[in-house]
Amino acid sequence: MNHIIAQVMKYLLVLTMVGYTAGSFQILTVENPHRMRYAFYRQVVLVLLFHAFGFSVIMLHEQTLEILGMYLAELLFMLLYVIIFRLAYRNCSRVILSHVLMFLAIGFIMLTRINTAQSLKQLMMVLVFALITLIVPQMFKKEKTAVVWSWILGIFGLLLLMVVLVFSSRTYGANLTLELGVFSFQPSEFAKISFVLLIAAMFRYKHNFGVVLLTGIVALFHILILVASTDLGGAMIYAFAYLFMVYVATGRVFYLLGGTVVGAGAAAAAYFLFAHVRTRVAVWLDPWPLMSGKGNQVCNSLLGMASGGFMGTGLYQGSPKLIPIVQKDFIFSAIVEEMGAIIGICIILICVSCMLKFLQVACRLKHPYYRLIGVGMAAVYGIQVFLSIGGNIKFIPATGVTLPFVSYGGSSIGSTFILFVVMQELFIRNNGEEARKERLELEIERREGAEEKAAQRK
Repeated sequence: MNHIIAQVMKYLLVLTMVGYTAGSFQILTVENPHRMRYAFYRQVVLVLLFHAFGFSVIMLHEQTLEILGMYLAELLFMLLYVIIFRLAYRNCSRVILSHVLMFLAIGFIMLTRINTAQSLKQLMMVLVFALITLIVPQMFKKEKTAVVWSWILGIFGLLLLMVVLVFSSRTYGANLTLELGVFSFQPSEFAKISFVLLIAAMFRYKHNFGVVLLTGIVALFHILILVASTDLGGAMIYAFAYLFMVYVATGRVFYLLGGTVVGAGAAAAAYFLFAHVRTRVAVWLDPWPLMSGKGNQVCNSLLGMASGGFMGTGLYQGSPKLIPIVQKDFIFSAIVEEMGAIIGICIILICVSCMLKFLQVACRLKHPYYRLIGVGMAAVYGIQVFLSIGGNIKFIPATGVTLPFVSYGGSSIGSTFILFVVMQELFIRNNGEEARKERLELEIERREGAEEKAAQRK
């Protein structure tokens, strides 16, 4: 009986995910407030159903009160987060808010299936960062205050990266983690946000060659520190985010193409300088001869996804734990193995729709400073998703980058919450600008109408 229920839930998971994915693109074009409200509630219901279907299988398998308690706690969190965020920021983007819930729901289900203790820790970290980041939009409400914060956080983030290079502990071949007693975190996750803010502040007034050169030096300094820490995945995120921001700031394709050529040269140099880069490239080209060693992670990832097929093996019917560090670097492979390639494709499409929403928000902003922040945040998010999923499916060499909101890790969760709430503030600001523009147009029309009537009376 349990097996039949698990199979039914597998298909229901696919149906709800497909419905949510279709809705995530449809909602991008909705302008009418009443239709938007209906579409948002429909998306939230689909998220809650997906979460319930996934946990029903987990509860059938585990049969413990702890799992039931975790499900209820996560359900309560998602409901309260929607209510509190909508009360605090009435004009926030419902699209972005619903995506936060869906990504978290996927992560909660898969992490609970892989490691219940880590899933509980993840929930606690989500609660903490969700509460803390509620104040982040207030920091960017006024332009002068936002610019000051950009400089402060940008400089602090750079100093933090330097501290990591000297004092951090080595994690899987890279100097990433700072240990503070019982706590540990990866500063590069937060510094990528401060990096975007700093570059946007530097481009605030001028976009000439001198400013491009200065920002390029600052960006290069960040990247070299990450390269010295052998965090090459992080270095790629910073580099490409900078290139997109320069292109938007200047409008010159030359900088984008030139930076890409330089980046390709740097990648070639990294191949010859770092042994672990050569190993990852060798694994990417042909992992099977290295399956018993360095290629174990990629080989098991590919075998797991192949065994899942379109519909997946079903939760607890696969072997995702055979993949080393599956809960962090290869969470997408575990999802595809047990939930199916259809859900994997849907996750990619939801990430695409999320990035499109970010770019839509950024492009509608009139102020160049805020527009650059939006573009930078969209680039950071999009590149991180590409590196994470691309490494999982062997489209590119593995980089050890997490999938935002889905992978396990407090630093990843915290930085992603910050990124999403900054985009919320930009959306709110954009709505404010459009509302002011509409009021101004109405006022001009009213005055012109009054003047016309006065002229007719004369």
